Amino acid sequence: MSALEDVATDDDFKAKLASNAGKLTVVHFWAPWSEPSKHMNDVLLELSKEYTKVSFLKVEAEALPDITVKFEVLAVPAFLLFRAGQVVDRVNGANAPELTKKVSHHSSQSFPVQQGTAGQKQVLDARVKGLVGASKCMVFMKGTPDEPRCGFSRRMVELLNKHNADFSSFNILADQEVREGIKKLSDWPTFPQLYIDSDLVGGLDIVVQLSESGELEKMLPKKVALEVRLKELINSSKVMVFIKGSRQQPRCGFTRATCTILDETGVEYGTFDILQDDDVRQGLKKFSNWPTYPQLYVDGELIGGLDIIKELKTAGELMSTLGGQ
Repeated sequence: MSALEDVATDDDFKAKLASNAGKLTVVHFWAPWSEPSKHMNDVLLELSKEYTKVSFLKVEAEALPDITVKFEVLAVPAFLLFRAGQVVDRVNGANAPELTKKVSHHSSQSFPVQQGTAGQKQVLDARVKGLVGASKCMVFMKGTPDEPRCGFSRRMVELLNKHNADFSSFNILADQEVREGIKKLSDWPTFPQLYIDSDLVGGLDIVVQLSESGELEKMLPKKVALEVRLKELINSSKVMVFIKGSRQQPRCGFTRATCTILDETGVEYGTFDILQDDDVRQGLKKFSNWPTYPQLYVDGELIGGLDIIKELKTAGELMSTLGGQ
């Protein structure tokens, strides 16, 4: 495992914070185009060698805007220090000496988990509950869905995949504290364990029974085939544009220019922020055979990107293309 872990999704962020609840976690909000951010990633790698009991994460700010906005990150690089899921400090900008000082200070602070059995239990309970609620459908298993480490876990994954379930998982073999904490929380002594909306469904035997009765199909959140989802998004508005950011907060110049032109027409249009969903971002490029963003659609048909929009405006054809008067 890398000493500096990437955060892939909002649920991944929640799960990693919950998993690291018993220690200091440093989160770097960065961007691949920012040279100071790249430099600070190297700084974090060096810090990780010295502070081996500290967890270091990095969040691509533009790719996960909900997290970025939630923690009021206005510019990159920025660093938030967490304990038990709560922000305890922050550093804005590429200030390596200040960050080093704060990591040293907070890593040396005694943590409530060390203050006795009651404190340990409280922190572990919070950590376990955070993991249980990290995804709508959560499986605690031995191994991973790709590499299950026991027959019961393998069978659980097979059943969930058979029902096209959208689920996350936690490998209890990787963390003995969570393994024991989950058993106490659920009062269920064996694994795997399936949770939906933070409520225990049961182990493999219960899940098999629910599957055979047809109840499981109704309970599970479903994965939506990407092509079906793309068609639904494209047709969610008569005029639909896929952009980086939002109309109010565009995240690139092409998006800003596109929204400005469309706003000038007065035609109502929907938007989708492709930075929020990499599956849509990559899938739509293949679906439309159009490699860049923004992408404008009218009545489910691709019109094109900013260059096409500008050409239509110059030719006086944009309003008729959009279906305006």
